Amino acid sequence: MTTKTQQPHSFHIPVMGLAYTIDSPIRVAQFGIDSVISIVDDELMEKMRAFYSQKFELPYKEITQKMHDYRAERVTGYLNLVDRIVKKKYAAFCAELATSKQALNNFIAMLPQMSDIKRGLQFYASSDFDKSNEIRSFVAKHLQPGAIDVNIMTKVDKTNYIKNLPLPAAYNDAHAALRGFAQSQLSSSVVLSAGMNPSLYNYIGEFSDFFPDENGNLKKKVILKVSDFRSALIQGSFLAKKGIWVSEYRIESGLNCGGHAFATEGLLLGPIMEEFKQRKQELIDTAHGLMIKILAQKEMPVPKKTLALKITVQGGVGTAEEHDFLIDEYQADSVGWGSPFLLVPEATATDAATRQLLMNAGEADFYRSDISPLGVPFNTVKGTTNEAFKNKRIADGRAGSSCPKKLLALSREFDEQGICTASRKYQQLKLEELEGQSNGLSASEYKQQQQVITLKSCLCVGLANPAYLENHIAIKGEAQGVVICPGPNMAYFDKEVSLAAMVGHIYGHKSVLGAGYRPNMFVKELQLYVDYFKEDITLGKEVTTAQIKKWTAFKNNLLSGIDYYQTLFADGNYFAQDADILKQLQHYRSDLQAVEIPGLVACAV
Repeated sequence: MTTKTQQPHSFHIPVMGLAYTIDSPIRVAQFGIDSVISIVDDELMEKMRAFYSQKFELPYKEITQKMHDYRAERVTGYLNLVDRIVKKKYAAFCAELATSKQALNNFIAMLPQMSDIKRGLQFYASSDFDKSNEIRSFVAKHLQPGAIDVNIMTKVDKTNYIKNLPLPAAYNDAHAALRGFAQSQLSSSVVLSAGMNPSLYNYIGEFSDFFPDENGNLKKKVILKVSDFRSALIQGSFLAKKGIWVSEYRIESGLNCGGHAFATEGLLLGPIMEEFKQRKQELIDTAHGLMIKILAQKEMPVPKKTLALKITVQGGVGTAEEHDFLIDEYQADSVGWGSPFLLVPEATATDAATRQLLMNAGEADFYRSDISPLGVPFNTVKGTTNEAFKNKRIADGRAGSSCPKKLLALSREFDEQGICTASRKYQQLKLEELEGQSNGLSASEYKQQQQVITLKSCLCVGLANPAYLENHIAIKGEAQGVVICPGPNMAYFDKEVSLAAMVGHIYGHKSVLGAGYRPNMFVKELQLYVDYFKEDITLGKEVTTAQIKKWTAFKNNLLSGIDYYQTLFADGNYFAQDADILKQLQHYRSDLQAVEIPGLVACAV
């Protein structure tokens, strides 16, 4: 038996919304499962710190907004509490494994078939079970708590003010969240998503925990969520020039994902993963060369060996076949399973009504919306309570949210300090502006523009409310209901399941999918991109040379992706659905080829 310490699982739970994974480490880390907490909403974290301090009978002193650096301090306080609780639960779980054969067998059943830890524990479980000290020793060597990783959406980084005076950039929302993580006792990773924020990336270099020692150890690591290899190379090189190593690139499907959908230029997940597989060493060598040069210049420790780099993937995975394929074909270090865990009460903070909505929703109910104030497409589901409250306010002539948190107050159209486009203040100003232009508009045009203004939803409150509702924490202010952000893959899961059942599904023990047809994840993503492409062409955009070039590249990338899949799946060795996959690929090829890209209209002479 190996004595190497390794994580027992080949999946992780990515960040979901503000609240859905806010306490996932407390729920699942003792089983060695990695999960990610969003750390942008300091108010939510402070309320959860109060809740868990009371639940575990730990001392609590409120961090109020009167304190100088309250945003960062709230983040630090909550993360330190989560770390303390996780360690406590992990120690109790390890003790239980050594003293309860049933607990040991239950945990063994949760592990993947090829796990070294599983084989080792099976040896003890098959014995007379009188070796509790040996089991404790084995578990201590082989099982660590799952990572308490954190997520910062880099775009959520507005300037904050005191008495109309702007605070320094270090007090911006994302900067303060990063500082809170950096000052915490955690040894884990920050996942940076939604693209490069140079100011925030530079700020990482102000914290010593992000720099390696001479043995290459990092107390705190950086994970970048990226959509393609080029983005990874650019961002990784930028950070390496600051002496910062990117420990993991987390590739996410552009459209077949939960939350905000950042579409690629028609690049599909399979070809993207293939490029990472083929060029991983280039990524390592480029960043390593840049990093050690800077560390030497700064007279900081230079690692003796190249640091480790992981490639992970997520977005639309729904079967053990797909999970294994991503690991075997692309050598992924881990696969992210997000939306399905919304139906696992042991793993995520989801209120009962929202979970029921997800269970009852069909394929047509999940859609890509324009409700996000960020102006980025946002995956959601029809019938949320937030949608009902929003429509009621519109009907009452009070469109917009009271905007209590202002995390997305990024529009400077009417105010230099920023207003959220989902706020009542912004929408009333826009509606008044529209009223002034109404004479030149038809009734249908007026109504359409009115709907565009009032469509935006308050994500700050709606994405935080599930944790309050589930834990019976009082919600102050105007009722906003719940916003939920599952990916399209959620349509194929239709029942609440236990943590053990979901993990068993991931590893192919027993499926928890709903009845009926579910397309392969690669085919589903292709369908989403073809639909997106056709919609984009019919949106009435101005037809320019640049736009034609963009559409042409998008279409060619999709066709190239289909070529790649047709070659890959031609042998029929990967999925039970291989023949069906090839049929679907041909269908979407024909569909794409039938789409005509508009040309420039010649001007009359």
